Amino acid sequence: MKIYFDKLYKDDRKKELCGLCVPFEKGLLKASDADALTILDGDRPLPVQAEVTSKWDDGSVRFVYLYFLADLPGNDKKEFELVTDSDVSREYSETVDIIENPEDISVSNGVIKFCVKNNSEKLFEEFEYSDRSFDKEQFVGPFVTISGERLKTVFDKWTVAKKGKLFSVIEASGRCLTADEKTFSGEGLHFEMRLSITAGKPWIDAGFRFINCTDGNIKPDDIVFAIKSSTGADIDLSSPGIGNYIVDSTGCGDTKKTSVSGDIVTTTGIKELPKYDFGAEGSLQSEAVRTIAGKSNYRTEFKISTSAAQVENTIIAEMLEKEANEHFAEVLYGTFFSDYTDKSKDVGVCATVFQAFQNFPKAVKADKNGVVVYIIPDQNENNKVSKAEPVIFTSGMARETRFLLHFHDAKEPIYELDNRSLIYQMPDRPYISPDEFEKAEVFPKVFLPRDKQNDDVEIALIEKADSHARSYGMLNFGDAPDPNYTAQGRGDGNLVWTNNEYDYPHSMYMMYARTGIRRFLDYANVAAAHWMDVDVCHYSSDPLRMGGQWEHTRKHTGGSEEGRGCKGEMVCSHEWVEGLLDFYHFTGDERAVNTALGIGENVLRLLDTPMYQVPGEASARETGWALRTLTALFIETGDKKWVDKCEWIVSQFAAWNDRYGKWLAPYTDNTTIRVGFMISVALGSLMRYYRVFPSEELKKMMLDAIDDLTENFMTPQGLFYYKELPSLSRNGTNTLLLEAMAIGYELTQDKRYLDYGKKTFERAIVVSPASVGGKKIIEDAVIVGSGPTKNFAQSFLPITGYYVQLALANGTVL
Repeated sequence: MKIYFDKLYKDDRKKELCGLCVPFEKGLLKASDADALTILDGDRPLPVQAEVTSKWDDGSVRFVYLYFLADLPGNDKKEFELVTDSDVSREYSETVDIIENPEDISVSNGVIKFCVKNNSEKLFEEFEYSDRSFDKEQFVGPFVTISGERLKTVFDKWTVAKKGKLFSVIEASGRCLTADEKTFSGEGLHFEMRLSITAGKPWIDAGFRFINCTDGNIKPDDIVFAIKSSTGADIDLSSPGIGNYIVDSTGCGDTKKTSVSGDIVTTTGIKELPKYDFGAEGSLQSEAVRTIAGKSNYRTEFKISTSAAQVENTIIAEMLEKEANEHFAEVLYGTFFSDYTDKSKDVGVCATVFQAFQNFPKAVKADKNGVVVYIIPDQNENNKVSKAEPVIFTSGMARETRFLLHFHDAKEPIYELDNRSLIYQMPDRPYISPDEFEKAEVFPKVFLPRDKQNDDVEIALIEKADSHARSYGMLNFGDAPDPNYTAQGRGDGNLVWTNNEYDYPHSMYMMYARTGIRRFLDYANVAAAHWMDVDVCHYSSDPLRMGGQWEHTRKHTGGSEEGRGCKGEMVCSHEWVEGLLDFYHFTGDERAVNTALGIGENVLRLLDTPMYQVPGEASARETGWALRTLTALFIETGDKKWVDKCEWIVSQFAAWNDRYGKWLAPYTDNTTIRVGFMISVALGSLMRYYRVFPSEELKKMMLDAIDDLTENFMTPQGLFYYKELPSLSRNGTNTLLLEAMAIGYELTQDKRYLDYGKKTFERAIVVSPASVGGKKIIEDAVIVGSGPTKNFAQSFLPITGYYVQLALANGTVL
């Protein structure tokens, strides 16, 4: 199997950590043989860390995630080869070594050594970089401030989340406590701290996930982390002022020149940087402490002081509103970092915030006392000058911020600090041919050989994938509001967020698998990370909410309702898991599969409530989406409990059909009508179940429903109705009906089902590019463009599934 890297950075990268999701067809690779997977760079085997993330029902590997260290050329692409060789000898020049004790964990990667301890108020008990020791007092926080009080941070329990020779992750669960240890309502304020370590690398990827486990809203004043220059340094954690930030309206940075203000030099681009490096000929020769703050859109703007003056940057809504940026923001916006370097101690630390602009507000600062990362800068001050609403965590909401702590020698060139910061924002991503996903049959039939593809359809799918609003903001990036829901007043005057309705990440992961286009993977990863944090209930005293996914609503959770948590709802028709399972397969992040299992448990509890006990009383999509979710969890886990409830849902559909003669839905008090897109949801879910558990009875029930649609739900012009009432029977454009027709063909090989869908298909592939418009500050977001992510999520599988069946059946599409 070939592994590909596209051309990306101009400089060579040595031993760059890369991760790759690889699918395998059933029976091809035993789980016990996964360690024999080898990546060849020419004839040279690379160290590989293999993690089986999913198995087929026969125990063979379904998905494996591979970590490996690759040498990549500057300004060129490269190919590697994946083989299975149990006899290969791999050389590990450095490894990650972990020692677990009952009360602490020690980690070493050949460059960095540290120890973390349970029930501690300090992040590290011991820390050493390249034989230079840091005192535990030098690491400050992360601290959360609420109503003027900086809370005590307690790391209750550390565990090893991932253990490997090349890459490991340790995680702490902890609490934020008041000085007198009075607790907040509910379970209080919780957090998770993740530290990711790569063999031989002088950096740690840190993630702080704040979790509101109280019964009401929490507005942090700030959330701050710092590394002090020395144990006794008096570091100031107060947020930097907004200042007169410079907005480069061109997006190119060409108009910016080097300038000097007091002790601070501001320069854009890398041309002037060697003057301020330590040790090189023609560069800075003093024994000074140097501080840097950097941010980029196109070229990086550096604020540099060789006398340890304070340098800082802050991102607020108005900056994003006025600044031009041409990137796909899920892939890259720019970098954002601060650095402190002490030549006398021959050590420095550079802190880079991941996707800081996308997840504003953010700030960084460096001065003689060290570096500070503001996960949330002072909201009380920011909101005196900004129109954006503050970041407010409603009950049960979480959000993680990641930042890279890059420890380095004093002589490390500034260019290399900037280079690593940018690579952190946009890492190299290997990929495999779409043919490999097709052969493995891990996704539905969305693949076509190149000679069968229709260029116009492929272009339309790509444009649909790119056409969605980008919503900047810590609680919003990775989601988008629905303008129709908002206009209908469903948000009580607020934006209505889609909360990944119709499982946008799953559609985007399939789009990536069938094209290999890198940005689609980034779209999916960003959306799934948001979903896992913001759109899932991490705390509730109500078991019908705990672990579930919020239906599309205002403020993502419906906003707060005093004493009763959030006002939003959990319903089976809006709880998905396939995209989260994909996220696990494509990133190796085990939290995603645990989140999916929690959603599944919530669905099971909902299905036991009275509204689902009478066939036909709940709409087809309610139990239909539940069936899709539970079937996916069975495929992933093999756990019989998911199947038991699936069988019950299928029996409900049969009883419903018997009760009304067809799958009709109660509408007005005296009508039962056909609702085509809801019936199609049911068919799509039943078909997923049928592929695992085929039966003639189920096949007949699905075909009867499809035939009923074609006989009673079509206009003379060949489109489907919206809904079956004179007041509702306008032309329908919902692509879910295409999925129903594709299912009819798959079950019978009868082309007439494909013919029924042609008019809908022709309309579906006509793309009207989403309106871009100007950036707008709305609530706590900066929004550019219009178009919810749900548009692509809803239409991708129906369009692509129908398109593939049509091309294979007729040899042509149009």
